[in-house]
Amino acid sequence: MRNRREFMQSTLAAGVAIGGLPLASSCGAQEPLYSISLAQWSLNRRLFSGDLDALEFPGFAKSNFGITAVEYVNQFFMDKAEDRAWLGDLKSRCEGEGVRSLLIMCDREGNLGDPDAAARTTAVENHYKWVEAAQFLGCHSVRVNAGSAGTYDEQRAFATDGLRRLSEFAADFDLNVIVENHGGLSSNGKWLAEVISGVGLDNCGTLPDFGNFYITRQPPDLYDRYLGVTELMPFAKGVSAKSYGFDAEGNETTIDYRRMLRIVLDAGYRGHVGVEWEGTGPTDVEGVRLTQQLLERIRDELADDYA
Repeated sequence: MRNRREFMQSTLAAGVAIGGLPLASSCGAQEPLYSISLAQWSLNRRLFSGDLDALEFPGFAKSNFGITAVEYVNQFFMDKAEDRAWLGDLKSRCEGEGVRSLLIMCDREGNLGDPDAAARTTAVENHYKWVEAAQFLGCHSVRVNAGSAGTYDEQRAFATDGLRRLSEFAADFDLNVIVENHGGLSSNGKWLAEVISGVGLDNCGTLPDFGNFYITRQPPDLYDRYLGVTELMPFAKGVSAKSYGFDAEGNETTIDYRRMLRIVLDAGYRGHVGVEWEGTGPTDVEGVRLTQQLLERIRDELADDYA
């Protein structure tokens, strides 16, 4: 599978901090505490309906929100991972808009912690093309899922194996492999932290999501979201600010954003925080804008505390 590198070899990812957590610059207070990016999933309804083409996403983020860093979701271009012309068009549009590509969120490629060894290998290899596509676009990471089955310890072993093998492949492309809390035991912060520690590679980390802490929905088994983010932040190479709804004062009604962002900043993280609107109340544009405004407001409020 590694001979696929010839497909993407002409372009290297720029500015990848593969070794660990993004840290504050020596400029201190002159630098923002974090930058704001936009997750493509925030616009999933208009993308699935065809009202917005995946190629138009970077320009849409820039023109509607002034956001110049984006996070892709492979579901919106599943058949384009090896289409260099399509990827080249996307990259050119980003360059024209001054938009940076940060990561590709990868779904529907199999479980990296599948209990069946052959299926687990297939899942690992299914992600190779997304690693190469991410490098071509200039991303620093691919976001993957650590789905598995079995006992707590069995799932930890299976997921550790799959993630280690994919991370070893991705290291040759200067790419990170990052895991989101996304259901099952991956939404147990302690378990996922143990998995990442077990992989033991600098380019394998986490994408803590403020939501997505349901281990099961039926019956409901919700892991403490604040504890979970605290446990995952030491390995974070990105942060996903999930939002569901807002009150009249512009505060998120499900998640205490100030508490959550203090956890993020106390961990020393100074990278991008991605807006990921998942509500059904206001329109997607309004939901993204409200999330962005809340992130900006809290960033300003906390600036002196972290100067």
